[in-house]
Parts: sequence; C-alpha cells; structure tokens
Amino acid sequence: MNSKKNRVCRLLNIEYPVIQAPMLWITGARLVAAVSNAGGLGVIGPNAGSTTVTKDVAETGERLRREIQRVRSLTSKPFAVNIVLPPPAFPDLGKEFTNRTIQVAVEEKVPAVVITGENMETYIDPFKRAGITVLCRGLSINVEIAKRAEAAGIDCMIAVGFEGGGHSGMDQLPTFVLVPQIVRALKIPVVAGGGIADGRGMVAAFALGAEGIYMGTRFMATTECDTHPNVKKAILEAIDTSTVASAGVMGMARGIRNNLTDKCQKVAASGGSLVDVSMLYRGTIIPGLLEGDVVDGSVGCGAVAGMITEIKDAADVVIDIVKEAEQVLSDLKKAM
Repeated sequence: MNSKKNRVCRLLNIEYPVIQAPMLWITGARLVAAVSNAGGLGVIGPNAGSTTVTKDVAETGERLRREIQRVRSLTSKPFAVNIVLPPPAFPDLGKEFTNRTIQVAVEEKVPAVVITGENMETYIDPFKRAGITVLCRGLSINVEIAKRAEAAGIDCMIAVGFEGGGHSGMDQLPTFVLVPQIVRALKIPVVAGGGIADGRGMVAAFALGAEGIYMGTRFMATTECDTHPNVKKAILEAIDTSTVASAGVMGMARGIRNNLTDKCQKVAASGGSLVDVSMLYRGTIIPGLLEGDVVDGSVGCGAVAGMITEIKDAADVVIDIVKEAEQVLSDLKKAM
C-alpha cells in the first residue's frame, strides 16, 4: 500500500488509511495511541477515560483536555478528537458541551477532528482558522448531506452505512449503495465505514471508490479498548443476526440484540417518540459498555460483530488488515 499516493494518508500524515471510529466512553488514550502508533489514526471518543456522567460543561472540557494529554504521553503520531454536534431536530441539545469541546480541541492544537453530525456549517470555522484537519461523519448521511459538508469546507467525508454500529442515518442506506454515490458526488476523499472488519472489507471499500476505512466494532474487540470484557465476549459470540437497529433522536442506533433492544422496539411500535426510545437506551450505555450488562444494557456495535472471532492488540488489527488487503488484491489479480 503506497501511502504517498493515498489522499487520506497524505491529508492526515499517517501510514495506513485506517481510522478508528470514536465510540462513547470506550475509545480512550490507550486505544487511540495504539492505533496511531501502528500507522492508523486513533480518535478520542466522547467521555473517553471517564466512568461517570457529568453535567458540568467546564468539567467536560477538562476531561477531554486530560485525555488529549494522555494520548500525547503515549504517542507522537497524529490522532484526532471526536466532536459531537447537536441533532438538527434539537439544535440546542448539548450545544454548550459541543462548544466547550471545540474550544479545548483548538486550545490543545490537536492534529485533526472528526465532526459527528449534520449541521457542520455552524462549527467548522474555529478548526479551519486553527489549521486543524476536519473530517465529517454525518450521522444522517446521504449525497445531499455530503455535498453540504464539502461546501462547508471539510477536508474528508466519512460515509458509514446502515450496517455500522451505534448511530447511523434514518435513510438506512447500506455501505455498498452509499459509498459509491458519495464518492461520485464529491471531490474530497471519502472514507468508508459500516460492515468492515478485515482486509476483504478494506479492498471492497477501495473498489467502491473510498480512500480509507473507518472501523469501530473491530476495535472494540481489542486489548486496549476500555469496554467491559463481557461486551468483548458478546462480540466474539455474535452471529449474523445478533444486532438490531432502533430509531432515536440521533438516528438509527445499532447494537447487540437483548432485553433493552426489545424494549426499544416495543416502545417504538406502541407509538413512542424518538425521545422516548433514546432516553431508554442512553441511560444504559454505562451499565452496558463499561459495567458489562449485556442483557439489559446498551451495547452498541455493528452487524460486522458476527465476523469477529478473536481479541487482538489494536496494532495487530491495523497491520493484519493491511496485509490481508494486499493478499486479497494479489489473489484477485491472479483470478482475473
């Protein structure tokens, strides 16, 4: 793989176009640094390194600052910070927290940010003025939203299909349909996510026109990820039908099928609002991901969980996926 020819590698100054998706609470400094040290791009997730909820805006900012500093103590390589935007339907929801995390990221002069959300136009300027590379991961994602993001000045678009874990768009577009249409519509590089966990997925993403891959669930099943061992075990035991998606205020949310997802489905079927469903699963994220309640807790992960069969070091995930992709390409050339 020639990083000098790959626009994502050049843009981010990384060796391999492998980006670790930021996930609530569980993508902290150890994982981020391990991915970056291996040549990919580690991304600090919301509330990374913490185990308790705070409603204090200033404390939220300082938690992020501490995690940024922890990453820098573990790697000299580029990394990114996730910035979660308020949902368009609720533009004031968490706005003060978003603004504070933006301020901290700019003050700390982070190399890059992943803006997660749709109303990116309002939030890009501080990063561009600071010379910070901006990637955008639309929670609702389609060609129109991708064009808006490009027009707003982002440097790279992340397109995650409906197979992906956590939140994805209400349009429910699968990766194989979503990515090539966004690639065709944009001039900036596109990174593909959703349903990617190995070298075959990486080759498929590049065949669709993407220039990088974005993986969350595969990195959940690593030694450095902060998620509970019960969650890692649930991923290893997952099969093709083990995940389900429920609608919430941030879009569709995919996770391991359990008592909680059954409740979410029943609330939605009985006429419950998006807020009702969101409140149901948001309150159980810590019990699920950090405390290991895989029965009644929220365990966000992608449909690709059924393909993951072992816990690896994060560095091995990065290196192995690149090696496997090169082998797949070699085999394809021989077969054609």
